[in-house]
Amino acid sequence: MIEKLLSLSEACKRLGIHPNTLRKWDRQGKVRVVRTVGGRRRIPESEVERLMGIVKPDISKKAVIYARVSSHDQRGDLERQKQSLLDYARSKGYEVIALLEDVASGLNENRKSLNKIFDMVEKTEVGTVVIAFKDRLTRFGFKYLEHYFASHNVKIEVVNGEEPKDAYQELVEDLIALVSSFAGKLYGLRSHKYEKVVEGVKQLIAE
Repeated sequence: MIEKLLSLSEACKRLGIHPNTLRKWDRQGKVRVVRTVGGRRRIPESEVERLMGIVKPDISKKAVIYARVSSHDQRGDLERQKQSLLDYARSKGYEVIALLEDVASGLNENRKSLNKIFDMVEKTEVGTVVIAFKDRLTRFGFKYLEHYFASHNVKIEVVNGEEPKDAYQELVEDLIALVSSFAGKLYGLRSHKYEKVVEGVKQLIAE
């Protein structure tokens, strides 16, 4: 996470001290100071909080479990997924603060529980997000989410490696949904070309 840097005057205002005092502390090595390209002092916000005696709680062991399936007829798999992740989190000594689930495609960017995770990450309420497979969080762009979470000091812990073979059908459905979306935007949902493209993909996958 990129830490906020305060100017000398901002830091002194929060601490209630004279700028010369902070300059003296800098020379004595009592405070961590970052220098700009121009040589100006910038004080990390965490340093100001340390000097004020503010201690932020350790959230590294606070975990959110996230499970997802694409359809309601996979409810059995969803429950097994959640229980397996819960057992894993407990074995790692995590404090599970939320057990979240979505029944939606991995291509759906507006999932209720996924959005809740984003809120918790941004509010620094969680340190770890536990998932079974990468695609449970998102079908594409996992690295982007991983980087975003890391910028808030949150890690994504993937319990399993490769997707199970029985996830093939879900991948097929996501692929068809993706092609249908692009074809609909290019040709219109009611056009002959749209139907031809979608049907062609379905036939290609079935072969």
